[in-house]
Amino acid sequence: MKPDLPPDWKKELQEEISKEYFQDLLQFVKQEYTENTCFPPQDLIFNAFKHSGFENTKVVILGQDPYPNPGQAHGLCFSVNDGVKFPPSLKNIFREIEIDLNKPIPFSGNLEPWADQGVLLLNASLSVRAGEAGSHQKKGWEAFTDSVISLISAKKENVVFLLWGGFAQKKIKLIDQTKHLVLTSGHPSPLSANRGYWFRNKHFSQTNKYLEENGKKPIDW
Repeated sequence: MKPDLPPDWKKELQEEISKEYFQDLLQFVKQEYTENTCFPPQDLIFNAFKHSGFENTKVVILGQDPYPNPGQAHGLCFSVNDGVKFPPSLKNIFREIEIDLNKPIPFSGNLEPWADQGVLLLNASLSVRAGEAGSHQKKGWEAFTDSVISLISAKKENVVFLLWGGFAQKKIKLIDQTKHLVLTSGHPSPLSANRGYWFRNKHFSQTNKYLEENGKKPIDW
């Protein structure tokens, strides 16, 4: 198995994907997809990078790992394919956008339109065994995606990082806050949202305000 990264990301990450741990990770993933049902489909593991190029990335949203249920995961964190029922966290994301920006909740939970505008929808782990959330954690994916966050922080300026929940917030140490905007809140999952840690965080309007202040086109959420 080879990393199905587009040329711009492959160039930036060449040193990282040449490391021994990453080669071992690819072998593990190949074996998992051969012996078990895994998500997302193998050709969509690196889908987030295909939609949001390195130069175009201006917002990073970090998830934990792909949805482990059939038909949901397609390589973009929090996103589901067209026609798939919204998972609870995604439903709460759309509800917050409705509150924050007065935009109606969309019919589709497919977030490709965000990604195509430069929102990198990055899970910390890029694959998972069916029905077993977290099953591909601590196999090397986190080291790789941490390197992606560090790369963006080091080589780009004025990127917005949206860190939702305790897991994502641990990544703050990888980000230079003197040249990027980091917004944190509770996770959009019902457990956190219903306790008042998610709604009215206004992350979507704050993101667009910061992008515009720095000469970048706002995101059409």
